[in-house]
Formats: sequence, C-alpha cells, structure tokens
Amino acid sequence: MVSKCANPSCSTQFLYLHEGRLFRLDSRGPSTTHSTFDDEAGSTHADVRIEWFWLCPRCSDTLTLRYSKQSGLQLQPRVSAVAA
Repeated sequence: MVSKCANPSCSTQFLYLHEGRLFRLDSRGPSTTHSTFDDEAGSTHADVRIEWFWLCPRCSDTLTLRYSKQSGLQLQPRVSAVAA
C-alpha cells in the first residue's frame, strides 16, 4: 500500500489519487511449480508481483521513477525538467 511519496527525502503523505503521479511496477519472481485443474501437474509459471509507488505533486514536477534489474527502483530527473 502506498502511504507516502516515493522520494526518500520527501515526507508528503498520500491522500488522493488525482494528486501527483502513481507508478505500477510488475515484477516477475522465480518460476514456481504448481498444479491447477486447467494445467498439467507440475507446470511452471512465473509469479507476478505488483507494486505501486507514488510521487507527490511537488516531486513529480521534476522527478520520475525508473526500474532496472541491476539497480532496482531509482529517482531520475524528468526529461522535461532537464530540457528546461
């Protein structure tokens, strides 16, 4: 659950969906083996984990979130903020 801005140096509390920017991160965990009625026993599926992150209006004006497998979630300057 999102409770505050994803910027570690900001303490703004999350209150409304229409303020700031909401980010969805889908990550696939290691494959697991399980059986269902529709699948063959022992079939392999990747676990999908969904995480939500929020940047407050002030931080989202100049920052965005990026994810890479090597370094994880990072704050980066927005392209429009760099060009200005």
